[in-house]
Amino acid sequence: MANKYSTLFKWINVVVDYTILNISLYACFILTESHIRSVDVYDLRLTVVLLNFCWFYSSTIFSTYSYILKRDAVPMMSSNIGALCVFMAMAIIVKFTLPHLYIPPTPFIYYFTVFPVLILSWRFAFLLLRKYNRKHWLHSNSIAIIGATKAGVDFYEYVMANPQLDYYAAGIYENTHAKVPAHVNYLGQIEQCISHAKENRIQEIYCALPYTENNVIEQLMQEADKHMIRFRLVPDIKGTIHHNFMVEMFGYTPVLKPRQEPLENMANEIIKRGFDILFSALVIVLLLSWLVPVMAIIIKLESRGPVFFKQLRSGKNNKPFYCLKFRSMTVNSESDKVQARKNDARVTKVGRFIRKTSIDELPQFFNVLMGDMSVVGPRPHMLKHTEDYSVLINNYMVRHFLTPGITGWAQVNGYRGETKETAAMLNRVKADLWYLENWSILLDLKIVFLTIWQVLRNDDNIY
Repeated sequence: MANKYSTLFKWINVVVDYTILNISLYACFILTESHIRSVDVYDLRLTVVLLNFCWFYSSTIFSTYSYILKRDAVPMMSSNIGALCVFMAMAIIVKFTLPHLYIPPTPFIYYFTVFPVLILSWRFAFLLLRKYNRKHWLHSNSIAIIGATKAGVDFYEYVMANPQLDYYAAGIYENTHAKVPAHVNYLGQIEQCISHAKENRIQEIYCALPYTENNVIEQLMQEADKHMIRFRLVPDIKGTIHHNFMVEMFGYTPVLKPRQEPLENMANEIIKRGFDILFSALVIVLLLSWLVPVMAIIIKLESRGPVFFKQLRSGKNNKPFYCLKFRSMTVNSESDKVQARKNDARVTKVGRFIRKTSIDELPQFFNVLMGDMSVVGPRPHMLKHTEDYSVLINNYMVRHFLTPGITGWAQVNGYRGETKETAAMLNRVKADLWYLENWSILLDLKIVFLTIWQVLRNDDNIY
């Protein structure tokens, strides 16, 4: 239902921005011709790729290209300035994290002056062009709804609450005025809807009558076709089933499902698994290769027992697996039943530190590499917790459609640590289900960054 010009101008801005980014970079190297011969071709190409990725990430987190025709000028320019600040900060971080990447500083001094000026100038020019043409570009479609059923009223409220759809809901046709809520505009009798729509230039009619009125619906559809008014059906599913459903088409047969799951798509699953393998391999090679021997010595010096703590936890499709951690407690018989509590006597001095800093979780990157876990996903729970909470909380088991993660959407939103009450676990499950329905690789990257930020802070819920 988006405006027909929105996608066009979004991609015009995307293409122009990336053209400015790459051409201005090349031009800055040409201007400093004495340096360009000293730059390795591989270093130059890698720099171009990294800068394009930095702009992609920074423009995404500031929604630079969202509602390109609807958003006011000041918020749009603010989002561009914010994206540019993050872009330059990320470029500097890349330079310091990759010291062997040799790029002379002179071209970049020019580049970080020229690129922001060109981007902001182009965006300002686009806003000027938009100012005089927006009325034409944003010619909203006027629609009307037949039937004051729950589906009809919900659809009306949704259209009115989402102006980015570029649709204006004129009101609802219904035989009985009293059925139409006070906040909804009443347009008249259902039998008059086609003639009224034609007179008032209503381009589309959305019919939300119950399926028992199939004869009326068929007649209205034929009348709409005769007068070149687009006719749409809004099935009144909510009237009988109290749940939100997604519609998936199998040919001409609609199939309803209670939630969307992006990771049901094999392409998305491959992307997520590729990210897991790459990220976990880097952590294992760069960090755990030397940290494991050090932690082994420290843990062994303080208390007897194994270096790693292995615990059976619920994995994907509720299949148990052994979750690895650095041992942070003295060996005890309650570890598979009782969570760590505040001032827990079982926690060692070293254990208290590594739990507070989340170092104890790092061996789980071996679980990720083996495929039992993911970098991001719902936290795996003890088998006893799964057994108990599956009875107490509706939809609890749905979280097991996903591979469990080292960190997750619940954790970065504060739902981590000990769950003393069922309400705490309920909030965690809601966050896990939201992640299930809204997964993207960018969301995973966001959660990773937020997790690192939280580790640097002092979290009182972890002990």
